[in-house]
Amino acid sequence: MIDKGKTEMDETLDIVRGSADMWVDAAYEGLLEGGVDAVRILPLAKKLNLSRTSFYWFFKDREELLAALLDRWKQKNTGNWIERTEAYADSVCEAMLNVFDCWFDDTIFDSRFEAAIRNWAQQSPEIAEHMAQDDAQRIAALTALFERFDYEPRAADVRARVAYFTQAGYVSTKPDEDIAVRMMRIPEYVEVFTGVRPKKHELQRFYARRNFEFE
Repeated sequence: MIDKGKTEMDETLDIVRGSADMWVDAAYEGLLEGGVDAVRILPLAKKLNLSRTSFYWFFKDREELLAALLDRWKQKNTGNWIERTEAYADSVCEAMLNVFDCWFDDTIFDSRFEAAIRNWAQQSPEIAEHMAQDDAQRIAALTALFERFDYEPRAADVRARVAYFTQAGYVSTKPDEDIAVRMMRIPEYVEVFTGVRPKKHELQRFYARRNFEFE
């Protein structure tokens, strides 16, 4: 069906201008701004200045769009988290600092996206199940990190959980914490999680990645 005020040529242009990624991008913004209830086809179409017909060229229905949005979260946040746990490191402290990149870089781990998915999970048992599965995958990856550096399995599991739930707490509570203050706490966080004090050169490399001046 052609929307009122649109010609057949307008509809064709909509299809040319639209893409699956555009719709998922709009769904992402809607989720962050208003939760899952804001991810509706007509409001997204108006935001994109496209017709509803364009949507159905890329997705069967709203549920398929929501599935694509969930998949984007899994690929970005869970995928990148696991990659950071597997990144090369000479020591457990350096390995933990690699994971800490997720704390400070939304291009690696999108904290707002994470919070929005967790809010969605409170409304949907299905999404809550996905959330639990991804939490388990991330904790398992952290546990494997510790085991690579010869921690006993139980110690590796507990240290992984302490590190992971600290990050989850930051995402959930959104503390008003000055970035410089948080950065200066990094050595203590590493020592608490690993039981080892990070060396100066390890901290320098981490702070350089974050464009923070290390004293």
